[in-house]
Amino acid sequence: MSKITKFFKSSAGSGSSKGRKGAPSAQEALFRLRETEEMLTKKQEYLEKKIEQELATARKHGTKNKRAALQALKKKKRLEKQLMQIDGTLSTIEFQREALENSHTNTEVLKNMGYAAKAMKSVHQNMDLDKIDDLMQDIHEQQDVAQEISDAISRPIGIGEEFDEDELMAELEELEQEDLNRHMASVTLPSAPSHKLPARPGIQVSECLRLVM
Repeated sequence: MSKITKFFKSSAGSGSSKGRKGAPSAQEALFRLRETEEMLTKKQEYLEKKIEQELATARKHGTKNKRAALQALKKKKRLEKQLMQIDGTLSTIEFQREALENSHTNTEVLKNMGYAAKAMKSVHQNMDLDKIDDLMQDIHEQQDVAQEISDAISRPIGIGEEFDEDELMAELEELEQEDLNRHMASVTLPSAPSHKLPARPGIQVSECLRLVM
């Protein structure tokens, strides 16, 4: 059994007596994870600077002082290993933080949805479906009455009266005939000429009779 497994088992055993009441809240856990991320990020920056320093030392000594140069390179390798471990740890913490944030968000959403469901249930308890149906029926009836009243008010007086179309056509013909008679009475015809019209030259009476026949 690894040391990590033993550690978690011992931690679980010691915390079982306290029960779940001692469990941290999501906000507290997120705060601690962010603190840890900040600490590891600072450690990461420190290691990167030390690696640059050891690399500069190795370049400085070179083959002139192989022992010092090799010691600097070995230290650089150890620092790089620590830096890789921190990179992996930060990735794990970031994944855990995002999962916890999503879980916290889902919890808050579900809690608020639960509140909304309870509120809807409380509101609906005070409603009677039969009364609602009766109310809606009354509303529709009153809307129909209002529409009829509106139609009656907006309809001009006199529209809709029925007349005999034949009588109307006969009256129209009388009016047209009166207008025609009045027009004919005002027309002045030209008077007939008093003198004889000249005969067509070159045509005799017998020729005229022949043409007529």
